[in-house]
Amino acid sequence: MSEMVEVKVPDIGDFDDVEIIEILVAVGDKVAEEDSLITVETDKATMEIPSSHSGTVKEIKVKLGDTISQGGLVVVLESSGAAAVKEEEPKPASAPTPAAKPAAVAEAPKPAAESDHAPAPVPAVELKPSPTANINPERFKSAHASPALRKFARELGVDLTEVSGTGRNSRILKEDVKSYVKQVMKTGGSSVKGGAALGVEPMPEIDFSKWGEIETQPLSKINKLTGKFLHRNWVTIPHVTQFDEADITSLEAFRKQSNKEYEKEGVKFTMLSFIMKAIAAGLKKYPRFNSSLDATGENLIMKNYFHIGVAVDTPDGLVVPVIRDVDKKSLVDISIELREISGKARDKKLKPSDMQGGCMSISSLGGIGGTKFTPIVNAPEVAIMGVSKAEMKPVWNGTEFEPKLMCPLSLSYDHRVIDGADGARFITYISHRLADARRLLL
Repeated sequence: MSEMVEVKVPDIGDFDDVEIIEILVAVGDKVAEEDSLITVETDKATMEIPSSHSGTVKEIKVKLGDTISQGGLVVVLESSGAAAVKEEEPKPASAPTPAAKPAAVAEAPKPAAESDHAPAPVPAVELKPSPTANINPERFKSAHASPALRKFARELGVDLTEVSGTGRNSRILKEDVKSYVKQVMKTGGSSVKGGAALGVEPMPEIDFSKWGEIETQPLSKINKLTGKFLHRNWVTIPHVTQFDEADITSLEAFRKQSNKEYEKEGVKFTMLSFIMKAIAAGLKKYPRFNSSLDATGENLIMKNYFHIGVAVDTPDGLVVPVIRDVDKKSLVDISIELREISGKARDKKLKPSDMQGGCMSISSLGGIGGTKFTPIVNAPEVAIMGVSKAEMKPVWNGTEFEPKLMCPLSLSYDHRVIDGADGARFITYISHRLADARRLLL
């Protein structure tokens, strides 16, 4: 006996209205439980939504570009077996749910009515020229805001693509729009787009096809959002970068020996796991590095936990999953978790919660090359450690030169929170820890 089963979006964390960027099945396909049905993209990563049942796809209830939230209907399966029937028998009672959706949609604009009476919206004419005059309507439509808020922004002539959201998951609120309006009026009614508020002329539009054949490739959502966040961090945080080199000669020998000893257990130690332990110790030693500025910029929030983010390069862009409680975990535990979470990042299986709550991040380019670089602080964190490729160098020991494996480190930090002297102390402390593997056990 067969039964029609509705497969819905499971718990995906705090995110609502995530965009569907891939549909991985077609009508008539047979799927097993936990097979991926669609791929969605949040403002931090992509993830695949699995099937809760096995069966044959009878209907696909979504299309590319749709947005969907927890509980949203994805597909209808024809499932066989008594277990599926028993599990789904209560479903008809909630059949009216799809019909209820239009009512919810109809109610959504209500806040807009309230905005008509709000004191802030007044003179849209004050914002000349209108920031929305030259924007892409699709970008405006995709802004992380409610339909009512978009209507409110249009009434004021505000370009939502230039407004930073302070709501949950960076959602744009009415207060954010009002603050933007005040900022525009303070700058004489000029748009802040393109850095005008910083006194920088916007980039000119150039027709590159005049000089040869071109191809336009749209950025992925992760690329666009990462670029937006990094730009904000770069222009709002006074960066300082401190450089050093750690002698990892003995640590590398210890790492290789440990890999041989744990080979049968499937554990592979990378230098990154040792660096994470050293940084956790550094955050305890220098707690100011384990803090964040509050929204006013007048107070420090000190953290008593030690979660470290690790930048992972994926085909769709850079993501930063977080390893929690690094101070409490062994090198074996960290190495296993690091491998698992990096695999999830590349397979688009990270959850939003996997990328939240970091205290400090590491950007490691040692496997690629280069000598030094200046990483951008991943706000609201106040520091980030860059790691470059280690190389053998002659190091003077007082009587002669010795060959040493030196690992370049680049520490960028927020100069509003961390002074240069503390920045030098922190990176020196990390270098000393890495120079002797025994110190990592202290």
